[in-house]
Amino acid sequence: MKVLNFDALEQKIRTLKNEGKRIVLCHGCFDLMHPGHIKHFQSAKKMGDVLVITLTPDVYVDKGPDRPVFSQDLRADSIAALECVDYVAVNKWPTAENTLKLLHPDIYVKGQEFENLQDKTGKIQKEYTLTQELGIEIKFTQDIVFSSTKLLNQHFIK
Repeated sequence: MKVLNFDALEQKIRTLKNEGKRIVLCHGCFDLMHPGHIKHFQSAKKMGDVLVITLTPDVYVDKGPDRPVFSQDLRADSIAALECVDYVAVNKWPTAENTLKLLHPDIYVKGQEFENLQDKTGKIQKEYTLTQELGIEIKFTQDIVFSSTKLLNQHFIK
């Protein structure tokens, strides 16, 4: 089973790390699955042995009114359907900081749009600082970038 609750994921990651597996983590909202997400996950998978995706829970999605469009369970199931993804869990917190502390992946992967370590929420700056403190390598994929918010606003929400 690919979709785990967070506690089960934490236990699974501990076991995999004890087996010497390199754990790669991607975290985000991933509200509207699009080719940019898929390419991002495929690139991230190549960076290690096990690709883990954690999702922002519905209650903490800060993308505007009527978001997320898809519930956390639907988002998790959609991501788990991808061949390159090994495990998916819904985060318990509004940001990835506690997730990074508890899972302590070998590599934390974000999209190229975050490479300058700037975003309007300030989350990437906090995540970067924490990865440095914890000795987690942070990498950025260089794939096509789409914005779920922009796609939803332009094509679906009128």
